Amino acid sequence: MMNALHSRAGGGTFKHRAGRLKPLALHLLAFALLVANGSANAAMYTYTDLGTLGGTSSYARGINDVGQIVGESHISGDFLHSTLWNGATAIDLAPTLGAPTSSASGINNAGHTVGSRGITATTYHATLWNGTTATDLGTLGGESSYARGINNAGQVVGASYIKDGYNMRATLWNGSAATDLGTLDGGARSYAEAINDAGQVVGSSDITGHTANHATLWNGTTAIDLGTLGGTSSYAYGINSAGQVVGKSQITGDTFFHATLWNGTTATDLGGLGGFVSYAMAINDAGLVVGVSSLTAGYPSPTAQRATLWSGSTAIDLNSFLDASTQNAGWHLMDAAAINNKGWIVGDAYNSMTGVQHAYLLTPVSEPSAYVMALAGLGMLRLAVRRRRSLKA
Repeated sequence: MMNALHSRAGGGTFKHRAGRLKPLALHLLAFALLVANGSANAAMYTYTDLGTLGGTSSYARGINDVGQIVGESHISGDFLHSTLWNGATAIDLAPTLGAPTSSASGINNAGHTVGSRGITATTYHATLWNGTTATDLGTLGGESSYARGINNAGQVVGASYIKDGYNMRATLWNGSAATDLGTLDGGARSYAEAINDAGQVVGSSDITGHTANHATLWNGTTAIDLGTLGGTSSYAYGINSAGQVVGKSQITGDTFFHATLWNGTTATDLGGLGGFVSYAMAINDAGLVVGVSSLTAGYPSPTAQRATLWSGSTAIDLNSFLDASTQNAGWHLMDAAAINNKGWIVGDAYNSMTGVQHAYLLTPVSEPSAYVMALAGLGMLRLAVRRRRSLKA
């Protein structure tokens, strides 16, 4: 896709009569050409290895606008502990819980973190951390629950088993009060993944007969079916303040899942880098989407998974932004799990030399507003080409 974009740009054709374009347009076009050319991109981001709590691997799941990051890390033994990163400093959230395992998935701008902690070897509960102080959010009557997202009002979403011990339901916690958000069309199971500051919740729900899962938006306890790209199933993972939703959907014929953007119930196929499987995991208020693309069919190798940024319908391999020293050290960005409103991106990186995975942070080198405008230049490239041809005529 990037090579095709570069081909359309015509290489150096923008040098002639460049003076007729305004400086901002030149800046946007220069950035777009860099992305298309795959060179000099590293200057746009700084890569930070977030390390671990002493074990081999770590995983980033969320980031707030302050730059605090959450996820989990192996400790020196085999257990995973929920982890908060302030900068590159990893803080173990698990010791105050007295549980063998825990994980963290979301964080709001006040630094309140949500996830789950192990209660026994087979059960777990949704958990809210304020600093390292943990609160058990309980369940809907079943044994286990987990939390995935939290908004700036402190509302928490996730899923909980109900009393039958088999079916999970999308759950909203206001303080310690848990609300069953219900399902689509009489289905038995549903799962909530994210919530915005307006209280809109997204996730997925099975439909009657458990024949498929559909991406779902909850306004209060009203469940709205977001539909698919023509295939059987879809799942929603992120929502921004404008109500734009991202996730994945099977395409017609159910060949693959493709990264998907929903505006209302209108689903747009975002495609990917290799034409195979792609997932969109998060979207910020500027409409920038992050996730993962596979370069191969079937279960991908670590290096065939590519952390992906979508600006409009343009998919960008975030590995193209890594500088030579990072690449030479063996690091490869497997996925992008979250993006904040400053354009900071977190996810998991694989090291081909050591075989370990570490949480990473990418921070734009430029100011956030300039960064977003630069990415917008990708979408403006075709328009500028047409304008260039018009001037030449």
